Amino acid sequence: MDSPSYIILSRLTSQLRASQVTAHNLANADTPGFRAARPIFAEHLARQGRVEGPREGREVAYAWDRATWRDSQPGAITRTGNPLDVAIQGDGFFTVETPRGERFTRAGRFAMGANGQLVDHHGHAVLNANGQPIAIAPNDTQIEISGDGTIRSENGILGRIRLVRFDNEQALQSEGDRLFAAAGQEPQEVPQPRMVQGAVEGSNVVSVLEMTRMMAELREFQMATQFLERESERQQSAIDRLLRRRA
Repeated sequence: MDSPSYIILSRLTSQLRASQVTAHNLANADTPGFRAARPIFAEHLARQGRVEGPREGREVAYAWDRATWRDSQPGAITRTGNPLDVAIQGDGFFTVETPRGERFTRAGRFAMGANGQLVDHHGHAVLNANGQPIAIAPNDTQIEISGDGTIRSENGILGRIRLVRFDNEQALQSEGDRLFAAAGQEPQEVPQPRMVQGAVEGSNVVSVLEMTRMMAELREFQMATQFLERESERQQSAIDRLLRRRA
């Protein structure tokens, strides 16, 4: 395989990666607290080898899949009427306890678990400011959550929801579609947390824009595929001519 084929193959690989990221975004357009991902590509420059001229070969550029960054724009906040749902206004993540340790999420669709603890969509305990699960007794029927995350009932204060932030949110490691791992960073308490009871932050994916992006990526993938087919035909034609001359 020569340079043009390798170049277009690198482009096809990158386009495939971009389509996979966009498809994942679309699949989570309705996932609370989901943050869309975007691929980052760059050029990898190299010199042609084993060519007759110019002497050192021409400079060629390969597509390079560098990384994926996370869109940090918050999703829209929707009123649900569920007194245990909580949306974050501004920075911060809820802390939940998982079998793998503490994880962090923007998805505030909470419920009361079978053990009386406040839990997230997957049943992970939501932690309070002291890093402990928040217990809600059966006789705590009138739940109120204030802007700083303090939970009260007719029986008194039940705890305060822990809200943390990170110096570099892009370095957080995604686990599934709602959770993040700290990836070595130390979570810091949000000094002035702002939360809204009875509401949930939605995904920041805009389905129409994502569909448009997907169609554009599909057209680019088809164009690259056609280029590779023509390049293959050109090489086969050259081989056929050489064989005819030797015959």
